[in-house]
Amino acid sequence: MKTLVVLYDPAEWPVSIPGVQLVAARDYLTAPEFSTLRRARVFNLCRSYRYQSNGYYVSLLAAARGQRPLPSVTTIQDLRSPTVLRSLAEEQEELIQRSLAPLQSDEFVLSVYFGRNPARRYDRLARALFNLFPSPLLRARFERREGEWRLAGLRAIAMNEVPESHRPDLVDAAREYFDRGHSPRSRNRAQHFDLAILVDPTAPQDAQPSDPVALRKFERAARQVGFDVDFLNREDYGRLAEYDALFIRETTLVNHYTYRFSSRAAAEGLVVIDDPESIVRCANKVYLAELLRRHKVPMPETLVVHKGNVGSIERELGLPCVLKQPDSAFSKGVVKVSTPEELATATERLLATSDLIVAQRFTPTDFDWRIGVFERQPLFACRYHMARGHWQIVRSGPGRREVWGKVETIPVEEAPTPVVRAAVRAARAVGDGFYGVDVKQSGRRVYVMEVNDNPNVDAGNEDRVLGAALYRTVMGAMMRRVAARGAPG
Repeated sequence: MKTLVVLYDPAEWPVSIPGVQLVAARDYLTAPEFSTLRRARVFNLCRSYRYQSNGYYVSLLAAARGQRPLPSVTTIQDLRSPTVLRSLAEEQEELIQRSLAPLQSDEFVLSVYFGRNPARRYDRLARALFNLFPSPLLRARFERREGEWRLAGLRAIAMNEVPESHRPDLVDAAREYFDRGHSPRSRNRAQHFDLAILVDPTAPQDAQPSDPVALRKFERAARQVGFDVDFLNREDYGRLAEYDALFIRETTLVNHYTYRFSSRAAAEGLVVIDDPESIVRCANKVYLAELLRRHKVPMPETLVVHKGNVGSIERELGLPCVLKQPDSAFSKGVVKVSTPEELATATERLLATSDLIVAQRFTPTDFDWRIGVFERQPLFACRYHMARGHWQIVRSGPGRREVWGKVETIPVEEAPTPVVRAAVRAARAVGDGFYGVDVKQSGRRVYVMEVNDNPNVDAGNEDRVLGAALYRTVMGAMMRRVAARGAPG
């Protein structure tokens, strides 16, 4: 893949970097060789990004050509919005205060070159700003008011605004950025598209949707279908525009960086699993209950609870019953109550953090069915047995260690037809992504408990029947989606 650095005047660039082609903005916009180029990263260092300027059109046409501009038009627009700047800067409040606390002055200007600052002590803050507003060259202005630092301004700058004293640091940062994961030895030139797999290497393994062996199998399958693969973590938000597809393999939440990754990737034109709509729909149990009810998917008797109808729970559902925090995951935020006293205590605690919660009739079973559904078709079928001595598939053990019940995987065609049919109906109500649908079977009746985006796929569990075919199915479908689009934008 070509790397282009587009400037008003290529002579502004201070040094030659192998593999990087310098291009004048006018040539990029008008020369046929660039309009027909499909595989390129375009670093836009023009002197202005104002609306309908050459700099604006470089990013706009790069996206239209299926190339990968940095900054994108989305980032250019975000940098113009005081509301967006203020809201995103608030996410880094603690980092801003900690990084600038030693300063004696009440104003500070931070230069960000490809996510770095010449003074390495500010690198974390520089990286955070670059991740929020991916643009090669940024300048941030901070002001201290009443003892607190605030981001007063942030803008993309051009090469001619970089001081001579900063040029060597800029070149070092650019070299590191261009080389990272994209050196000729590390790239398979036979591959056509690039896939990013988002993981969290710091999280406990039992809180991850895939173990290391499964991640390697996803990577191998992706390479087999034609992807080049990089693993990203939360620090790599600014690199998303380099890829054609994003596969999220860590637990997703709406108020979380995984959702920002998904939303940004979708806005940049990447194929995304889990897509932001699926994250929103699956993350909130109140939304999911209403959605499944509307689509007439069989559920346990369910009540959306607020402070005005707490007294109806015992009368309508009986005891014991199950209360669910709207954004519960991995059985956390889900509680069984068996007495009126437990019910009162639990509802008061859950309603203190959310105006709505979900209550369901308790349906005891020895195991839950987990049906993996991908692109509206069943992919795998598992029995998730309850943890020993517990009513859920996972319970907290000694030292906060989580203890899981046994997992049995069987061929989909051997799973009860009503279970599979209900799971597929529920998944189709959510979307056409990758879901794990939990279903209880009680006698001849089945009940969908929830639909999870980002379902577990661990080596030796969910893949026990299909083996490598499971991973190839998911990666092959992502490749088909990418190929159908041609490229981002």
